[in-house]
Amino acid sequence: MIEILNPTMLARAGDTGALVAEILHTLKGRSAVGTSLLDIDRWAKAMIVEAGAQSCYVDYEPSFGRGPFGHYICTAVNDAVLHGRPYDYTLADGDLLTLDLAVSKAGVAADAAISFLVGDAQPPGSAELIEVTERALAAGIAVAGPGARIGDLSHAIGTVLREEGYPINTEFGGHGIGSTMHQDPHVPNTGRPGRGYKLRPGLLLALEPWVMADTDKLVTDADGWTLRSATGCRTAHSEHTIAITDDGARILTLPR
Repeated sequence: MIEILNPTMLARAGDTGALVAEILHTLKGRSAVGTSLLDIDRWAKAMIVEAGAQSCYVDYEPSFGRGPFGHYICTAVNDAVLHGRPYDYTLADGDLLTLDLAVSKAGVAADAAISFLVGDAQPPGSAELIEVTERALAAGIAVAGPGARIGDLSHAIGTVLREEGYPINTEFGGHGIGSTMHQDPHVPNTGRPGRGYKLRPGLLLALEPWVMADTDKLVTDADGWTLRSATGCRTAHSEHTIAITDDGARILTLPR
């Protein structure tokens, strides 16, 4: 399903996006050496409930997962990159942490992810991984607008990643979003310009470049959810929800 939102729903999407951004910003500030991933999950739950919103993950049960996700936020550390299921792990100095949060409020969802280093240590290559995903995300957003095609966004994202020498996995990527978290169209992190669905005002997209330092192969943890690099290399992931408008693209998941 590809959903086009009316102005009322777009306004609600802006509110939901701002909430996602605020929660992620707060959790990043609290994620210090010694913090447990389960603490981050509890904090996320408290902020979502207080805002009168719902996590899109707790009851999430897609075909590729094992049962309901059962947590309020995805927490991926170091070689984990997607669908990181919180567990009893204490963050260490230099860990590369990705927080991925999708929330629904007033009938509209928004989805965003941030990667950052915990503590003061700067393991080689980690900052570069994070920076390239952020730059690829910006490139995809820059070409989004009415009349652009999905392939244009995928090509812009993939060009940044490929020019820096990172392998690209296309099993998981960006997606449409609206009254539900995951909708069509799929937005791969590489592609051919001029191909695919033509963007229209009112469309919401969650764009999410992610990379693994030296592989494009994923392995799944015993929890049935957490996806890691097959080689154990570090990973990073950046994501925003954007709205296609008459004038281009508006990022919804920024703090107000």
